Amino acid sequence: MATVVDTDSPDDGTKAFIAARPQLFGIAYRVLGSTAEAEDVVQEAWLRWQHADRDAVREPSAFLATVTARLAINVAQSARVRRESYIGPWIPEPVDTRADPQLGAERAEALDLALLFLLEKLNPVERAAYVLREAFDYPYQQIAEMLETSEANTRQLVSRARKRLSSDRRQPVGPDAHRRLMEVFLAAAQGGDLAVLEDVLTEDVVSYTDGGGIRGASRIPVVGRPHVSKYLAAFAPRFWPGKSVRWVEANGGPAALVLDGAQAVALLTVETSEHGIERLLWIMNPQKLAPYVASLAASSDD
Repeated sequence: MATVVDTDSPDDGTKAFIAARPQLFGIAYRVLGSTAEAEDVVQEAWLRWQHADRDAVREPSAFLATVTARLAINVAQSARVRRESYIGPWIPEPVDTRADPQLGAERAEALDLALLFLLEKLNPVERAAYVLREAFDYPYQQIAEMLETSEANTRQLVSRARKRLSSDRRQPVGPDAHRRLMEVFLAAAQGGDLAVLEDVLTEDVVSYTDGGGIRGASRIPVVGRPHVSKYLAAFAPRFWPGKSVRWVEANGGPAALVLDGAQAVALLTVETSEHGIERLLWIMNPQKLAPYVASLAASSDD
């Protein structure tokens, strides 16, 4: 839900919260990978800010960021249990970043869906430490205070996160090459062109489909070039007829929105390297597609 803030006659505290809100949402979203959960965290941060002793707060933005990070960690810890019972792979919810390309951060780190997907492998505290350092450029000592730990431990948390993420992904290609790979892949996938699919996919490619249990969505990852290419070629005659593709932006990068008439049925993003496409992320869960499509429509109406 959207954060309810009275902006008719804002006082200084309200102004401080409104100014900090993009960053607060950016922190919560990166830690949780869910727009709905991030909005709930920001709403709770607003409620706590309303009841805080503001005279004792020297830096409102730092106070609000600390509250948000701690709340997000708590939600992430309970969310991990819920996601264990999720049907099929769980992919973070996409977000439209056209209005705020860095989503409230110093830089657009830990924002693309492929990296957010990998961040799910970290525990919530590691994830928060990595996000606060890499995306928001907070000093280690300040992160330590926010997470109620030592500076030395904070450095270890960030270092471990970096090593885990670097071991799980290769250096991505630039935006133009990324878009070209996606275009070639989509043409081959729509046509069921096995040879081209095998050419554009890496040897250890993995295809994940987040359908949340809807019919027709694969409930297990498809692993390896031969399996993924054959799966996509066999899938093409059943899935692609009558579908169109709209190029959109999701999480700061190119994405393909697959439409059946006016109805969105899938959002595709890919992770690439100089070797080709490393991961395919298909979001087909209607509950995840609906907010993203609504955001696209709202942006088009502005």
